[in-house]
Amino acid sequence: MKFRKSTMVASGGLILALLSSVSAYGQEPQTGGTLRILGTAEVDRFDTVPPATADTGSFFRATTRQLINFAASEDPAEQIAPQADLAASVPTATDDGTTYTFTLREGANWDAPDGARQIVADDVERGFMRLCNPYIPAPAVSYFEDLVVGFADFCAGFAEVEPTVEAMKAYIEESDISGIETPADDTVVFHLNYAANDFIYLLTLPVTTPAPVEVLDYLPDSPEYRENYISSGPYTIASYIPDTSLTLSRNPAWDAESDPLRNAYVDEIEVIAGVQPDAAMQQLQSGDGDMLYDINVPPVTVQMLTMQGDEKISTLAEGASRMIWINTVSDNNDGALRDPLVRQALNYAVDKAAVVQQVGGPEFATPLNGIFPLGILGHHDFEPYPTPDSQGDPERARALLAEAGYPDGLSLKMPFRNAGNGAAEAQVLQASLQEAGFEIELIPTPASDFYPRLITNFDNALNGVWDLVPSGWSPDWPGGAARSIFQPQYTYDGTHGTFNFSDYNNEAANEIAERALSTTDLGEAELLWNEVDEVVMADPPTVPLISQTTVLYHGARVENFLPYAAGGNGDWTNVWLNR
Repeated sequence: MKFRKSTMVASGGLILALLSSVSAYGQEPQTGGTLRILGTAEVDRFDTVPPATADTGSFFRATTRQLINFAASEDPAEQIAPQADLAASVPTATDDGTTYTFTLREGANWDAPDGARQIVADDVERGFMRLCNPYIPAPAVSYFEDLVVGFADFCAGFAEVEPTVEAMKAYIEESDISGIETPADDTVVFHLNYAANDFIYLLTLPVTTPAPVEVLDYLPDSPEYRENYISSGPYTIASYIPDTSLTLSRNPAWDAESDPLRNAYVDEIEVIAGVQPDAAMQQLQSGDGDMLYDINVPPVTVQMLTMQGDEKISTLAEGASRMIWINTVSDNNDGALRDPLVRQALNYAVDKAAVVQQVGGPEFATPLNGIFPLGILGHHDFEPYPTPDSQGDPERARALLAEAGYPDGLSLKMPFRNAGNGAAEAQVLQASLQEAGFEIELIPTPASDFYPRLITNFDNALNGVWDLVPSGWSPDWPGGAARSIFQPQYTYDGTHGTFNFSDYNNEAANEIAERALSTTDLGEAELLWNEVDEVVMADPPTVPLISQTTVLYHGARVENFLPYAAGGNGDWTNVWLNR
């Protein structure tokens, strides 16, 4: 497969701009060299519209830009603070939180076929239009359909269009989204149907990437799209060998002065696929590789490196968590799990410290006491059911069971996902729950059946097929993603939601959440989400277990390794190589 290669080298002004900056470690940056990224699989999507793995976020960071993005940082608070990217600044909403006006940065360019071209407001609207194309629509379109004025109508019309290049191009060029105004090339105005302060965070999603007019000549992420890739980031595609390697080189249209988030120190980035985890770790330690793509550092390796005092280990909280769901809708045990006292007993019973150790230790997880994990606006330190060192309090749990009318305990069924560390986690949970008076029947369930056939099938909850299920959740974006945790899992509007396994609903929490979303003050929003967490956990539908962290590691040549939350790894665009 051939790609249009960039032949222009970085200008002297770019080099001076790079060398004038100073890293987080106080060292002078070095430019040049090839950053080698090792992975088991290839970058699965070049287009931001189709669904992609979370790892692809690092590729999009290097080759695309969004209105809003995140800084690469070692500071957990800074990691999730929205920053202006293509936008000249992060705007404050007007019209009671329903209007956002963005001014685009001058010098932010497309690497267009006929040379560098300024990214303009129409490109932003075109990017949104592509989300609901009938050929391969973006799942994330659901975040915007009812939020942006006129977007649902635009998507409904697009659904009737024949999924061909010609028909889709014509529809986009002849239509518009009434809630996205482009009064000038450098101005985009979004009108929302209701106030939503997490709209700023939604704009960090790669699916919101502007689109140049040329991409309308190709089907989304088709071979033709890839062969004619147009970059807006500091790097563009130089070569691609499917299932083997992807090489990125400098984008000559990128202007360092227009980009406050990416420094682009290295000349090339090579992503190598087909590398097994053990081999990848060996290559990082030998200097033959620099960073990992889709490979998790094994716990035993982390323990060894920690004992050796290896300073190239770091962690990143991305908002992922584990919890136990409690079935409050079945008649098992005469509906015992409907009693808040029984659910509180379950929260006292679990040894969360043992779960932390089971997943690899404190480098990989911390005990979680609420519904919002680390890395999410709304997470805060509180203990509604405190136990010594998070090891559980079986005596307190037994006392609550007796108070609820179950002095002899309860027998409960707990299916678990029989893959990865699912069995080991289930055994740890069984041990602590049994000590507190809960007799737990473990039911191994194939991974292919666990979510699609067992716990997302509401009939199984109603019929008492399960009483407890260990589960996990990851938000679609870091930072201000409390809505993406609370709404799908902890609200019920009369229609069963796929991931609210027992139709839990709390009107008091819903009212506070509505205020948290509508305020224009993110500090106030954070305090309100704290309150939502506390209200839900006073009447707990789940037992929060752990907030998960990603362990990051890199080779000895890599300097200025800074975590990038939206990519789940170090930021390719801000490291340099000690050569």
